[in-house]
Amino acid sequence: MGFGQLTVELIFGFFSLLLVTRFLGKTQITQLTAFDFISALIMGELLGNAIYDDDTGIVKVFYAITVWGLLIFAIQFLGQKSIFFRKLLEGTPSLVIQKGVINRQALKKNRMNINELLNLLRIKDVFSVREVEYAILEANGSLTVLRKPEFDTPTLGDLKIPFQSKSLPKLLVSDGTILSDELLKAKLSESWLRNELKLQGYTDIKNIFYAEWREEDGLFVIEK
Repeated sequence: MGFGQLTVELIFGFFSLLLVTRFLGKTQITQLTAFDFISALIMGELLGNAIYDDDTGIVKVFYAITVWGLLIFAIQFLGQKSIFFRKLLEGTPSLVIQKGVINRQALKKNRMNINELLNLLRIKDVFSVREVEYAILEANGSLTVLRKPEFDTPTLGDLKIPFQSKSLPKLLVSDGTILSDELLKAKLSESWLRNELKLQGYTDIKNIFYAEWREEDGLFVIEK
C-alpha cells in the first residue's frame, strides 16, 4: 500500500468514525457502559484491519463502519423501547452501601473488592465509609454517593441564608475575538460590550483573552 492511499484511508476512516460517534449520541463518550466499550473497540478494530489490508479500499471501509454503526443504533433503539433490552445491554445499578452498611453480596456480584470501593469513594471526596448513607454503583462503573446528614455539606436553605437564582455565564470574547452568536443569545449588542469594556479600562478587544457575562454578576474580563 502506498503512502498516498494509506493517508486517504486514514483521513476517511477518521471522519467516518467521528460522524458515526456524533450520530450515535454523546452517551458513547460520557456514559461508557460495557456495551459501549465493546462497540468502540470493535469499531476501531474494523477500521484498523480495513486500513492495513491491501485488498480493502475506501468503499469497504465505509461499508464496515456504516453496518456496525447501524447495528449499534438499532440496539440502542431497542434499549430505548424495551426495558428488558436496556437491562441486558446496559446493566442495572447496584446498591453497594445501604444505610451505612456495605452490601458484600453486591460487591461480590460486581467483582469488586473493598479497596476498589474505597477508591471510588475517595474520587467523590469521601474518605470514610462511616460518612455514607447510600452508595450506588452505576451501570457505567461510576459511584453515586448520598452522605449521612451529619456529614453532608449544609445548603443556604439549611443555614436560612437568603439566596438568589443563578444564570449560566455567556462567553462573549475568546482570545481577542467577539463571539457574535453568544451576544445574540444573551440579547446584547456589540456596542454595549465595547462600552462595558471601556468602562473597565479595556479599549482593544485583541488584548482580551477571556470575557464572560452573567446577569447577576456583570462582565468578567481576563487580559492576555
